[in-house]
Amino acid sequence: MKKSRIEKTNVARLLDKAGIEYELVPYQVDENDLSAGHIASQLGEPLEQVFKTLVLDGDRTGHFVCVVPGGAEVDLKAAAKVSGNKKCDLIPMKELLPLTGYIRGGCSPVGMKKPFPTYFDSSAVDYPFIYVSAGVRGLQLKVSPEALIGYVGALTAEIATKG
Repeated sequence: MKKSRIEKTNVARLLDKAGIEYELVPYQVDENDLSAGHIASQLGEPLEQVFKTLVLDGDRTGHFVCVVPGGAEVDLKAAAKVSGNKKCDLIPMKELLPLTGYIRGGCSPVGMKKPFPTYFDSSAVDYPFIYVSAGVRGLQLKVSPEALIGYVGALTAEIATKG
């Protein structure tokens, strides 16, 4: 049986170059539902293993990235504290593409236009692998959380609140 070829993304090329093992996992995109819940059900994986990448703006440090489980929201107070800010908020959607090079539903913690301080919710390391966007809608990256966190130079902290 012939396996359809998955087009490598810039994220995949960067991980290849770094020697990090991963798997590209396609899923069916629903333009009306870009949620992690939709992706988890498409992958047949638990929602808490499908992580979403969010970009925030802090009042002291500027932009930074939080990677949280699909069923959770970023705890803004905890995110501000861990990133050295007094307060922070999600960036407006219209700023995502110019700032990161990624669109909503395809934002990856790997390969943004410039590196930002990155924080993973500490629950990520509870799993042998997690899913994050591979940089485009319709493609997830299945990867060891430790390898990914190390590669992007992220810190882990309790930054998620159950939504």
